[in-house]
Amino acid sequence: METRRGSITIGVLLVLVGGWFLAAQLVPGLSAWATTFAEWPMWIVGVGILFFVAAIVGGVSGLAVPACILAGIGGILFYMNRTGEWEAWAYAWTLIIGFVGVGVFFDNLLQGRVRKAMSEGFNTVMTSVVMFLIFSTFFRELIFEQPSLLGPYWPALLILWGLWLMVRPMFGRRRSVAVSMTMDDDEI
Repeated sequence: METRRGSITIGVLLVLVGGWFLAAQLVPGLSAWATTFAEWPMWIVGVGILFFVAAIVGGVSGLAVPACILAGIGGILFYMNRTGEWEAWAYAWTLIIGFVGVGVFFDNLLQGRVRKAMSEGFNTVMTSVVMFLIFSTFFRELIFEQPSLLGPYWPALLILWGLWLMVRPMFGRRRSVAVSMTMDDDEI
């Protein structure tokens, strides 16, 4: 069964890639449009998309995590390649944590665990966003002497994050712990 699923997955990927290249050759406008996005970072995004398609078609939901990481890093590289802001790596790395969160979300969603997808994915993405905003504000304003993303309000983000970390456990699910003890005959 696994061999059949693997060959179907590879077959679907080959059909999609072949269809794209055929369409790019037959539709002149599509080829011109694609050259805008044919820079090297988009190849990384493309590999991420292929991983994601393999996760869905092949039924290997765990591939959603590396798919999101690859596509996300490709997106960051695309932005940096277009703008020349390579120094943004000083804080953009925090987004990789969020890409993992998005991958975990899709991994759980593909397995039908919606509640777990929301809780695990959301918490990881939110942590990543907060870290990105803190680090980007610090590096842009204090190190690179550029305007920060939050202006003078960045300390409020630290306060909100701290409050979130304090309040979040109060709303978590309570788990009951079952305790069982057995005694052997020689212990009686």
